Amino acid sequence: MAPPAAPAAVEGGGEGGGGAQRQEPGYRQTIAGIIRIAVFWYFASKLFSPRKPTPSDPAIQISNLFQKAEPLDMWVYLSEQEKFSDFNSEGALIWHETNIPYAVWGPQSTRSLSLKYYPSEALKHNGSLYAHVFFARSGYPPDPNDPEYDKLAAFERTHPVVIYLPKSRADKRKSLLGNSKESNEVVKASEMVEDTQADSKDEGPVDWISYWKPNITINLVDDFTRYSQNGVPPNIAPYLNVEPSTRNYYPTVFFNEFWLLRDKLIPINDTVKEFPLNLEVGPISMTKWQLFLQIDQSFQIHRSYGSMIEGEADELKRVFLEGNPYLLVVTMVVSCLHSVFDFLAFKNDIQFWNKNKSMEGLSAKSVVVSFISQLIVFLYLLDNDTSWMILASSGVGCCIEFWKIGKAMHIEIDRTGKIPKLRFRDRESYAGNKTKEYDDIAMKYLSYVLFLLVACSSIYSLTYERHKSWYSWILSSLTSCVYMFGFIMMCPQLFINYKLKSVAHLPWRQMTYKFLNTIIDDLFAFVIKMPVLHRLSVFRDDVIFLIYIYQRWVYPVDKKRINEFGFGGEEDQASTGAEAIAAKEEEKKTN
Repeated sequence: MAPPAAPAAVEGGGEGGGGAQRQEPGYRQTIAGIIRIAVFWYFASKLFSPRKPTPSDPAIQISNLFQKAEPLDMWVYLSEQEKFSDFNSEGALIWHETNIPYAVWGPQSTRSLSLKYYPSEALKHNGSLYAHVFFARSGYPPDPNDPEYDKLAAFERTHPVVIYLPKSRADKRKSLLGNSKESNEVVKASEMVEDTQADSKDEGPVDWISYWKPNITINLVDDFTRYSQNGVPPNIAPYLNVEPSTRNYYPTVFFNEFWLLRDKLIPINDTVKEFPLNLEVGPISMTKWQLFLQIDQSFQIHRSYGSMIEGEADELKRVFLEGNPYLLVVTMVVSCLHSVFDFLAFKNDIQFWNKNKSMEGLSAKSVVVSFISQLIVFLYLLDNDTSWMILASSGVGCCIEFWKIGKAMHIEIDRTGKIPKLRFRDRESYAGNKTKEYDDIAMKYLSYVLFLLVACSSIYSLTYERHKSWYSWILSSLTSCVYMFGFIMMCPQLFINYKLKSVAHLPWRQMTYKFLNTIIDDLFAFVIKMPVLHRLSVFRDDVIFLIYIYQRWVYPVDKKRINEFGFGGEEDQASTGAEAIAAKEEEKKTN
């Protein structure tokens, strides 16, 4: 009986296994449906449910933690450490003020203090010093270790009182004769002040000197703007002091050094026993703060491009500090007029020489002397490390003067020798009449005066002044002669006008603009501080122009007719002048 039972068990087991296999696909579909519903619900909740703001959400706005006119207490500590924590040190606290109304203009919001600071030995030997400025709501302490301290009610900023600047390059100028007592005294004084050493741009590392800032101006910016979390302007973001937990910002502290000029800084060395320190705290408007930042940034950009050398920014600031505001406005207006007249004179000068077909009545030697003078000035500027913008302007002027020589004379290239040479030949309209004769006479006698002045000035400069080299002495002597005696190059034209009894050949429109510029230069001579010799040299062109005006009055010009030099008084000088010259040449041939 036992054996037959086995198949039944086997059979029953077979039926049960088939039922489990038939039910397995239903469970699989149920589980897949549940997963699909969960995924759909997840994405639907992400898309349609209201999202919670995150700390980095642009929609969140941050604002000032303090209110307008809220009273503040201030502590100023001086420490040689960049991080300050010794609040119990009485020697470190140099200034404490209470109840300063925030962002309110008035006598209560501006405080000042002047004191003397006695440096330590470490500070005298290239040490550092920092001013730690703490602000807090009235009644709250600045010390984080104090039980009543509230991080939302106090903030601080650190500012260096000592600044490090490159040492001024050694004054490489010297007396070339080596026996000038006065020059040697100047050299010794320069060594005592600057502690000069024999270095150059290519020799050795740059030495740095520590300087003391005598003025510290602390400004609290009047800024209550609500900024977007990720939308803070890039010019404000570096100065914004954001509190991490609330993401709001503390009042902006601005250490105003805009009016702190470099010559006000005090070198730190062993001989100095005490330093003056002037402290001031007060509000500043948002507009004024941004204006100071933009101007400083503009100065830095110009210096990086080479269009502004060191010290020019301070000189510009000095004009605003020491100048009369009304006089400053007049100077700006006059400067604009000077630029306009200078451009018009340049334009008409180019037009005149471009249309000029005859050198009759014009001094060709004055054009050559003008080019040589411009070249000397360009080489002098190049030798004195002038900014590239001034060099470019002088270089363009030098090229224009050389171009004018090509209009006044024939320039040929002589290739007969091993080295090609430029050969200058007078034009027929210049050499074939009395103009060349009068020009030679004028230059002959004026050259005697010019050479005498050049010799005297050069000997004086060699004896009493210092120079880097003989080349620098030659350039400075020639430049001084051009600078002081440049009016001599205009004298030959006066002599030619006198002998020809005519001024019809002159570019009067261009000269009128130059005369207006001379008047403006005269105004600058009274307005701007300058040496006496420079002030006198400003008036040198006035005498020449007054003589020109007198000659124009004595030798009147009829603009409606063609003059004896082939020019009309209107814009058709080129065409009518050429025709008149051709007619005169034909008349000479027939005669």
